[in-house]
Amino acid sequence: MRAIQMNEFGGPEVLRLVELPDPQPRPEEVLIRVTRAGVNFADTHTRTNSYVQRATLPLVPGGEVAGTRADTGERVVALVGTGGYAEYATAPRELTYPIPDGLDDAAALAMIVQGTTAWHLYRTAGRVAEGESVVVHAAAGGVGTLAVQLGHAFGAGRVIATASRAEKRALALRLGADAAVDAQAEGLTERLLEANEESPVDVVFEMSGGEVFEASYRALAPFGRIVAYGIATNQPNEVSTGSLLRHSRSVVGFYLFHCLQRPGMFTGALSDLFARAGRGELEVVVGRTYPLAQAAQAHVDLRARATTGKLLLDPAA
Repeated sequence: MRAIQMNEFGGPEVLRLVELPDPQPRPEEVLIRVTRAGVNFADTHTRTNSYVQRATLPLVPGGEVAGTRADTGERVVALVGTGGYAEYATAPRELTYPIPDGLDDAAALAMIVQGTTAWHLYRTAGRVAEGESVVVHAAAGGVGTLAVQLGHAFGAGRVIATASRAEKRALALRLGADAAVDAQAEGLTERLLEANEESPVDVVFEMSGGEVFEASYRALAPFGRIVAYGIATNQPNEVSTGSLLRHSRSVVGFYLFHCLQRPGMFTGALSDLFARAGRGELEVVVGRTYPLAQAAQAHVDLRARATTGKLLLDPAA
């Protein structure tokens, strides 16, 4: 089969197209003919071995796929851990989910990691209460486009989006944001306050780290929460206990794969998202589908913030 393999960690150039034997499923696994592989920001961290979960070489990257089961022909979406950037992948049976009729592969793939992340940012990590204001950073990305749309459905009072370009901010507004501001760190605190009608904000979903985290933290109201679910800049932050005490603020970390360790947390969120998409309540924004051989370019574009929505690889192209 054709696959993207890494034999070293580093820049996009380490993602090389190779021929490998088809993977053989274990008794607890299923073999999937991949129609689409998801590209996530976490994949770019795996490429440099800077992700939460450390990688080992050689490695076929890619943690999520959509396709058909080789044994039954059923359309499925699955969490594969690694091995997704390929024509065939194996997945644990319990992490393989049927795709509902009427939902295409791209939409299902957008839900399994990025959709469930957005869902749990509201329900589990941020615990957004009725009427609270919410800031969605990177609002034109895979998580962001879905988080913007879930805001009012989950009771948020005012949804404020940030994005780096005017066309991305326009997209966020079309998807339901009440305001959209420039994501640049300089002056961000003031822009967030202005967008929230000159009031501090209640909850921030933050995945950049560094100066954006600091600016967002300063914009929080008493009892406000900032949920850190990524560190795209690779710039970690430190918050003093004195600052937390003086402002009655909270900093919450969120890593989706802890939800897999608790029965119902993951499947419940995914089922709800599938149902909402089936009713037409969620629009999946597919940014671009790359041929498998262009996986490196997909990483470059994603890191450069040159993309919107869900990025996919087509192993057949």
